[in-house]
Amino acid sequence: MPEVKELCGKVDAVGICPELASGLPIPRPPAEQRGGRVMLEDGRDVTEDFERGAHLSLERARQEGICAATAPLAVLKAKSPSCGVDVIYDGSYTGTLTRGDGLLARLLREEGFCVVTEDLVKSCKPSVEHPVAIVLGTGLGHLKSLVKPVRRIDYHDIEGFPTNAMPVSGHCFEATVGTVDDVPVVVYPGRIHLYQGYSAAEITSLVRHAHHLGCRDIIFACATGAVPGNASLGLGILSDQVNLTGRNPLAEWEGERDVKTPFVDMKDAYTPYLRTLARGVADDLGIAVEEGVYAGVLGPCFETPAEVALMRQLGVSYVGMSTVNEVIMAHALDMHVLGLTLAANASGAPGTSHESVRAGAQRHADSFERLVRGVLRLL
Repeated sequence: MPEVKELCGKVDAVGICPELASGLPIPRPPAEQRGGRVMLEDGRDVTEDFERGAHLSLERARQEGICAATAPLAVLKAKSPSCGVDVIYDGSYTGTLTRGDGLLARLLREEGFCVVTEDLVKSCKPSVEHPVAIVLGTGLGHLKSLVKPVRRIDYHDIEGFPTNAMPVSGHCFEATVGTVDDVPVVVYPGRIHLYQGYSAAEITSLVRHAHHLGCRDIIFACATGAVPGNASLGLGILSDQVNLTGRNPLAEWEGERDVKTPFVDMKDAYTPYLRTLARGVADDLGIAVEEGVYAGVLGPCFETPAEVALMRQLGVSYVGMSTVNEVIMAHALDMHVLGLTLAANASGAPGTSHESVRAGAQRHADSFERLVRGVLRLL
């Protein structure tokens, strides 16, 4: 697949084939999993051959210096008894699929790899028809200056965006369509918030607009407070979220033509593939980055000491006043989501203000810019 070959040309990669490694004939006879065993169509059990090939493939990757700690992404072909990811053929030889992983996919997951299919890599590939959307938060709007513009869109011309909305300090209400380092993007350098009195439907209007423009990948960037003991100041990758706002855009979903159902699976709120790419970029560029759970609160006041203690007990790393509802809407629209945060202050620290958050964000602006550009380069 061209998209996979292009990705491999940008990173350290090693090719493996478990069937070839185990000495199975190429092309091999059809094989499918049945009852946890790998069976040929004629009834022969070849599980041991496939298991041997999976272990030999992992060992080859290790010999090439590839491991989950340094290169935690594995791209596999879908559906086969070795490389199926999440779905495999069911052993009936009728083309019927069932939930499950191939033997190599399962082994790589146990090693800590992020295992994805070629189709996912292809679907995350930006194009003019499918640009990457980037929504920026407090103190992070400078990224819009990197865009080579093709078109500008006033937020007030976006369907569902409140016509009377005014940006808070550090936000801008003009989207830019263009490219960053030749990657097609749509950059939204500001957002509105629940604490300003807007509804969950209104604050997610930018997400719906990005979807209407063809965006399949969306990067949410936000300034947050780091929960002491769970996160440090600086850059972070969001791994999951807790919605403490008391609002949900899907509770207002009736009449939203692009949402198929409000009952959305939020198991992977932030797409593992994109998180893995971001971690790899940070490592390659020498950028210190942590990963943790984000809690979205209503705001606008900052957290009390008791609230910070509660967040710590919940396993929350970052606290902010945006993002969670936008991520829910993005999932409802089948978009791939990456969440990046810049922890500008310690959550609950005395003297925290909107201005101090902006100043803290500016101190890490260069690293944030390099991280975003690095991720875009790999998409």
